[in-house]
Amino acid sequence: MQYVHLGRSGLRVSRLCLGTMNFGPYTNEADSFKIMDRALEHGINFFDTANVYGGRTGEGVTEQIIGRWFAQSGGRREKVVLATKVYGRMGDWPNQARLSALHIKRACEESLRRLRTDHIDLYQMHHVDRETPWVEIWQTMEQLYREGKVLYVGSSNFAGWHIAQAQEIARSRHFLGLVSEQSLYNLHERMIELEVIPACEAYGVGVIPWSPLARGLLAGASPPPSQGRRASDEVRKDSEQHRAKLEAYEKLCREIEERPADVALAWLLQQKIVTAPIIGPRTLEQLDQSLRTLEITLTSKTMTRLDEIFPGPGGPAPEAYAW
Repeated sequence: MQYVHLGRSGLRVSRLCLGTMNFGPYTNEADSFKIMDRALEHGINFFDTANVYGGRTGEGVTEQIIGRWFAQSGGRREKVVLATKVYGRMGDWPNQARLSALHIKRACEESLRRLRTDHIDLYQMHHVDRETPWVEIWQTMEQLYREGKVLYVGSSNFAGWHIAQAQEIARSRHFLGLVSEQSLYNLHERMIELEVIPACEAYGVGVIPWSPLARGLLAGASPPPSQGRRASDEVRKDSEQHRAKLEAYEKLCREIEERPADVALAWLLQQKIVTAPIIGPRTLEQLDQSLRTLEITLTSKTMTRLDEIFPGPGGPAPEAYAW
């Protein structure tokens, strides 16, 4: 396994991040345990989850599964760089969502309880909260840091200017601020190249791409999947809408004799700002297969052809849309 620093921090994480969104809704607890054990066998030390994962509001089902896995001991918790998230709705009352000081504190305590740990390595804001001032947010994160409950802070689904705003206010408070941004990023969906990636580069924030296979579109459209999120009507509709691109992509993958999913991950790993794409296996087989991508180096010719098939927004702003 290869390891890199998470953004400008001294923390070293595996080049693939184990996503756990499937644990509970699509993968039962026993199989989830096996996947996490196998991830450690492969050297994957970076696990990502969220308090809202699991399909039942307020219960944190996925965090509970991970917590019971940690409880088996064997050094599991000590080996894992644990990332979870705060923002999503955890109940029906007014302060059971978003990023108020009250909700952040309560959500952190509840995640620690479910995860059966005394600290969260990377605590990520799942979405920007335009209604809460940054001074309040950073004050709360600083308190959690002083108490040893949170070691690093990250963001998710932020715009470039949100990252800049957050970092400048953190800097004024002599706080480290964000070390990572978790964004939708893949060959098919490259909008963050306009402003999010330039902001991350400027502030030393590592990018953790979620949905690196574009909900399965980049995993190979034929034959159509019969289970999991890839089998949804939305994904099937997207597959038909972008059929020409996907066929050109799969043709290229056949020419270089690599699986489409591996090429999609390899492309992300060759973006210098990317720390670790999040892989979300439902099965041990899917996890094992994903390791192949670490052995792939795409040639400049292949990278150019991929840009031709999936051209993206044209680079960073403002050059992408102005003279």
